[in-house]
Amino acid sequence: MELLRPIAHVRFDEKGLPIEHWLDEHLHDVAKLAAGYAALFGKDWAHVAGIWHDLGKYNPEFQRYIGDRTGYTAANAHIETDHAPGKVNHSAAGALYAVQKHSALGRILAYLVAGHHSGLPDWVKDDADGRSLEEILQDGIHLTKALQVPIPDNILQTQMPKSSPVGGIDNAALWIRMLFSCLVDADFLDTEVFMQPEKQDLRGQYPDLNSLLARFNDHMAGFAAKAADTPVNHLRTQILRDCREVAAKPPGIFSLTVPTGGGKTLSGMAFALEHAIQHGKQRVIYAIPYTSIIEQTANIYRSIFGNCVVEHHSNLDPDKEDAQSRLAAENWDAPIIVTTNVQLFESLFASRTSRCRKLHNLTNSVIVLDEAQLLPPEFLNPILGVMKALVEHYGVTFVLSTATQPALHTYHDPFGKAVVQGFEAEQISEIMPDPEALFAALERVEVELPDDLITERSWEDLAEEIAELDSVLVIVNTKQQAAELCRLLPPETYYLTTNLCGEHRSAKLKEIRQSLQDGKPVQVVSTQLIEAGVDVDFPVVYRALAGLDSIAQAAGRCNREGKLSEKGRVVVFVPPLNAKLPGHLGRSVAVSRSLLPTFAEAPLHHSHFQIYFEHFYARAESRDKHGIVDLLAQNARELKIQFRTAAQRFRLIDDEGSAVLVTYGDGAKLIEQLKIIGPKRNLMRKLQRYTVTVREQVRKRLLQAGDIRELANLPGIYEQITPGLYDDKLGLLVDGVSLSAESLYL
Repeated sequence: MELLRPIAHVRFDEKGLPIEHWLDEHLHDVAKLAAGYAALFGKDWAHVAGIWHDLGKYNPEFQRYIGDRTGYTAANAHIETDHAPGKVNHSAAGALYAVQKHSALGRILAYLVAGHHSGLPDWVKDDADGRSLEEILQDGIHLTKALQVPIPDNILQTQMPKSSPVGGIDNAALWIRMLFSCLVDADFLDTEVFMQPEKQDLRGQYPDLNSLLARFNDHMAGFAAKAADTPVNHLRTQILRDCREVAAKPPGIFSLTVPTGGGKTLSGMAFALEHAIQHGKQRVIYAIPYTSIIEQTANIYRSIFGNCVVEHHSNLDPDKEDAQSRLAAENWDAPIIVTTNVQLFESLFASRTSRCRKLHNLTNSVIVLDEAQLLPPEFLNPILGVMKALVEHYGVTFVLSTATQPALHTYHDPFGKAVVQGFEAEQISEIMPDPEALFAALERVEVELPDDLITERSWEDLAEEIAELDSVLVIVNTKQQAAELCRLLPPETYYLTTNLCGEHRSAKLKEIRQSLQDGKPVQVVSTQLIEAGVDVDFPVVYRALAGLDSIAQAAGRCNREGKLSEKGRVVVFVPPLNAKLPGHLGRSVAVSRSLLPTFAEAPLHHSHFQIYFEHFYARAESRDKHGIVDLLAQNARELKIQFRTAAQRFRLIDDEGSAVLVTYGDGAKLIEQLKIIGPKRNLMRKLQRYTVTVREQVRKRLLQAGDIRELANLPGIYEQITPGLYDDKLGLLVDGVSLSAESLYL
C-alpha cells in the first residue's frame, strides 16, 4: 500500500493497533533537540543535520517496506540499519542532498547524515570496514528516489548553516564528532519517546549540582566528626579546604598534586562540584585508568550521591547495533559519571554511534583524570590535542589528579624536536598552594634501594626474607611473578591479580583490611592493581623495581595513616627476569634504573617526577604511534577525514581481551538469569562484578579445551563451564602458569 503521509516509525497500542510516528514531525523534533544539544558549538549545523538525517525515508520503497512489513512487525523497526535483510538505505539521501546544496560545506553534513546509523565514515576507503563517504556520494540513486514524492518546503528549503567550525577547520574532526553526537542522541531519544514513552519519565530526573553539593557537605561533616585526631587527618582537612577555595578560579586545566593517602578522591570531588556550580557547568566526570578500582571509587560516590552516579566502563558493554543494546546505551546525562580512561578517550576518537552518542554531554563539564600519569605515551599527542580543544572550545575544565604529576607540557629533545605536544606550562594551575611542603608533611616512609639496580634477587631469597615479617605487602610487575613468589610462601598468603573477579577482590581486600585493623599478621602478594587508590595500610611494602611513579604509588600503601612510631619501610628489589619486561613496564624500569642513582634527594622527592616523565616519554616509540593526528587533521581543510580508520587505530589497550563470566559467589545464579532474560542493564551491571578479562590467546585455549563457551544471546562474552576453572584463592586459572591450588603452594 502507498502511505499518504510518510512514516518514520511504527508501534502498537495495547489493542495491537498500529500508531504512526510521522516523518515530518520526527525530522523537526530531532532538529530541535540536536540544536539544543549543540548550543555551545554549532546549533545551526545540528539543526540542519536533524532536518535532513532521515530524508531517505521519503523514498517510496522505504515507505512500502515500513508500512507493509517491518515497521509493523519487527522489534528493531525503530533503529533501522542499512544492512539488515530487506532494509532500504535511508541515510545516503540526506548526505547527497547536503552536498547538492553546497559542494564544500555540505560535506560536513554528509558525514553526519550518512553515518547516523552505521557510524562516521572515512572519506576514502582505508583499512576500516564499511563504505567511504566518497563512495556514498557517488551513488545518487538514493536521493533521486526520495525526491520522487513531494517533500515539504520547510524540510527541503532549510537554509544551510552560517557559523564557522568551532576551533577552526584544522580542528574540524572533533567538531564534526560533537555534532554527530548531538544528532544521534537526538534521533535516539526522539524515537524512544515515541516507541517507549514510559522511558521518558526515567531520564534526566536528577537533582541539581547545588543539591549534590549539600549532600557532599553533610557527608564530609559526618566524616570529619568521626575521624581520629591525627596529623594525617589534619592535613586531609587542609587539602579539602584548599580545593574548595581554588574552585573559584576561571575554568581551564588544573593539577591536583597530593601525596597518596592525602584524600584526593573526596577533595577532588569537592573542587569539581564547587567549580561546576560557580561556573555554570553541568556535570562532573571522574575518569580512572583501571577497571580494577572503578567499582571502589563509584561506590564511594554512590554512598554520598545515590543513583545520581552513573558507572560506565567497557566490561560487558554490549556495544552492538540492535534494539536492545542501543536502548541500554548510556548517553552520560547524569550529573556524576565514573568511567575509565579507555571509555572516555576512545569515545572521543570513536566513529560508532553508540560510542559517540555521549560526547555532547562532555561539554561544559568538569573532568577529573585520576592518576593522570597513566595516560599511555604512544597516544599522548592525540589525547593532549583533544584535551586542549575541549578546554578552549567546549567549556571543559580538566583536573589532573595524582601524587606523581606527568610532564604534559610542551618540551623538546636536544635536537629541537618536540617530544610532547602538550600544554604551555602557565596553562596548568596547581590547586595546592605548596605541594613540596605538603609532601614533606606527609612523608611517612623510608625507601630502601638495593646496592645496585641490576643484580636480580632469587624468589627463594625474597620469600625467605618476606616470611620473617608479620605483615607485608609485596607488589610485583606481572601475574607470572606473583605466581612464582606465592609458590614459596605459606598457604594463607593472599594473592591479588586481575585473575580474580571484582567481587572476589573486594572480599579479599575486606579480609585484609580487617586483619590489619585487628593487628593480625597478613601477607599479600599483588600485581600493581593494588597501587592506584586501594585503601590499605601496611607497615612494610616490598616493590619490584618499576617506574618511579609505581614505586611512589606502592609507598602510598605503607604507613598510610601515619600511625607507626617510626616511618614505614618501602623496600625496592630487582626480581628475576625483570630486564625482559615488555612495553611500558620495560621502559619504566629502564628509566628508573638510569635516574635513581643520580638523585641527590630521597628517591620520591617531589621534584623528581617531572624529570622521570620527560625521560619516560622520550623513550617511547612514538607519542602518536598510529598516526591518529594525521588521519584526522592532515586533510581537514578539504574535509577529507578518516574517522573510522582513526577510531579503529585508537585503542588504548592492544588486546582488550574477552570477558569471562565466572561462578564465584552469586556469579552462577546471575549467569542463569542472563540466559533467560538477556542483557538487561541492571543485570549487566551486577555481572560486571563477576567477570575476568582474558587475553585473546588465553580465550582461544580455554574455548578449545571446553572450559568456557560463548553466550548465545551475547556474542563476545563467555561463561565458565569447567567447575574447577575458578579457584577460591587464585581466581581464574589461566596465563600459561600452573596455578592449581596444589602446585601453587608446593
